[in-house]
Amino acid sequence: MQWPNLKHLHYLLVLHEEHHFHRAAKRCFISQSTLSAAVQNLEEQCANQILERDNKQFVFTSFGLDLVAQAKRLVEHADEFAKFASSGGDWQQSVVKMGVIPTIAPFMFNDIITSCKAQYPDLTLLLNEDTSANLVQALQDGQLDVVLLALPYPTPNCRQRVLGHDPFHLVGHPSFINQLPSPFDYAQLPKDSVYLLQSEHCLTEHAVSACDLAYQEQVNALSATSLYTLLQMAQHHHGFTFIPELAKRQGILQGTSLKALPSDGSAYREIALVWRNTTQRSALFNALAQLIQPFIPIKSA
Repeated sequence: MQWPNLKHLHYLLVLHEEHHFHRAAKRCFISQSTLSAAVQNLEEQCANQILERDNKQFVFTSFGLDLVAQAKRLVEHADEFAKFASSGGDWQQSVVKMGVIPTIAPFMFNDIITSCKAQYPDLTLLLNEDTSANLVQALQDGQLDVVLLALPYPTPNCRQRVLGHDPFHLVGHPSFINQLPSPFDYAQLPKDSVYLLQSEHCLTEHAVSACDLAYQEQVNALSATSLYTLLQMAQHHHGFTFIPELAKRQGILQGTSLKALPSDGSAYREIALVWRNTTQRSALFNALAQLIQPFIPIKSA
């Protein structure tokens, strides 16, 4: 059997992602007929059916799905090869696409970019902000090279390098915060007084778990999509919320009447850099981990 055409494998992966010939062809900057011919060529090479077609609809066969999984690995390695070759084998002259979750990005983008330019002036770092689920999927699909996120979070077939801990602070109006006993029980907070981010933001699950907030009657049904909106909700409704030390350290409470309860360090999230097990650029990502680690509130040993 002849070796498969890498472009054809790329077309196949895009078709699998889009599940639509027109959209896939548009993403690949080719015609639908070219895309269809590429899939047919792969079927002839493999002597097996990849798609079951019915008029304008199609589904991947079981063989086709297995082929997609194999194609992902081949295209990833080819992409790694191209990046290695274009940089002359010097990772400090390469391009890195990094994803960062929204509860970290606003408080670390500037530090990461500034430090990277100072230490590795020939390295191009492209940062993208999105939820953990989207970033991990993009990482596994090869659209991102590395992801900075909070643990625990599942990252199948990936390496997690923990950089440190980011403690949580309970935030509320000073008159309420000052009245809380030390130590205090979260069950003592008023009903519907705790405001959290929407469920797709992993900080909500991390905060609830880390702070042992098992009392759902304390959690308000209203939710926010950003930490900044969350603080406004807590302030306007005279309630409480949680913010990470990263945000507090960057002055997120400035301009509000809210006060943070000092953290004893027992409630926290882990910050980690994550990359694919199959990458050939682990040296690069370990160097980035060392670059980012000083900005984590409590660094790992």
